[in-house]
Amino acid sequence: MRPERTLAEALGAGVLVLDGGLSNQLEAQGCDLSDALWSARLLADGPEQIEAAHTAYVRAGARVLITSSYQATFEGFARRGAGREEAARLLARSVELARSAGEAVGEEVWVAASVGPYGAMLADGSEYRGRYGLTVGALERFHRPRIEVLAAAGPDVLALETVPDADEAAALLRAVEGCGVPVWLSYTVEGGRTRAGQDLAEAFAVAAGNARVVAVGVNCCDPAEAGDAVELAAAVTGKPAVVYPNSGEWWDARARGWSGDMAFDPERALAWAGAGARLVGGCCRVGPETIGALAGTLAAERGDGTG
Repeated sequence: MRPERTLAEALGAGVLVLDGGLSNQLEAQGCDLSDALWSARLLADGPEQIEAAHTAYVRAGARVLITSSYQATFEGFARRGAGREEAARLLARSVELARSAGEAVGEEVWVAASVGPYGAMLADGSEYRGRYGLTVGALERFHRPRIEVLAAAGPDVLALETVPDADEAAALLRAVEGCGVPVWLSYTVEGGRTRAGQDLAEAFAVAAGNARVVAVGVNCCDPAEAGDAVELAAAVTGKPAVVYPNSGEWWDARARGWSGDMAFDPERALAWAGAGARLVGGCCRVGPETIGALAGTLAAERGDGTG
């Protein structure tokens, strides 16, 4: 159902379970995501598949759904022949589909509109490098139009996610000024630093003191990195932390496949929550079954027997 509380109010009351990777669930449903738009292609070609994926996570216990707009941009849609009006309609649809899935259960479900980094639009993996050669002002101008459309669609929060670079984080926080919707800021990290190689404490500090930011943390990273990052984010910003790492596997671009072993342990959620995380879920290759186990772990710790 639609939430009766703001997300900030809910975070003050305890931990909320995020969903997992949207793309892996769509692939499990038989969808082809080889297009440069990735899951965003289905906003036009298969919206019912996106809603079904959201529904799978709600049934697993997720109470915050992240929309399919991560790789959805005016520029990306234009390459497929979609004008700005159609692109805006598709961006808004991403929020509508998540909201519809959330309203199918009798508990509050919040919708987070995904705002992916500039590199996601390039579809060349550069979101894991950052340092695009653009100024903060140029990045702000890139992000603002779709932020305005997503905010107007009525999500509960904007997820500024998989951010590789503190400069892009600064641009995103400038771009959301005046949008009227709270945000969370989530970096992708490696080796205790941003993917662009910046000091992580300094990167988190970009959001300190910003009243619009309701949570700060990391996503799309190795789960082994998550605990230290959560603790640091909470200490630097004084805000609730958000954490949703990958499965621990990694993409082998040469082999065009995933390598490594599943390393996402739902039991780690207890330590993350103890370190200050209030939004906990998974990213790439973390599916509904794992989110269900995570929700069950947190429910057992609360002693309420629910997800």
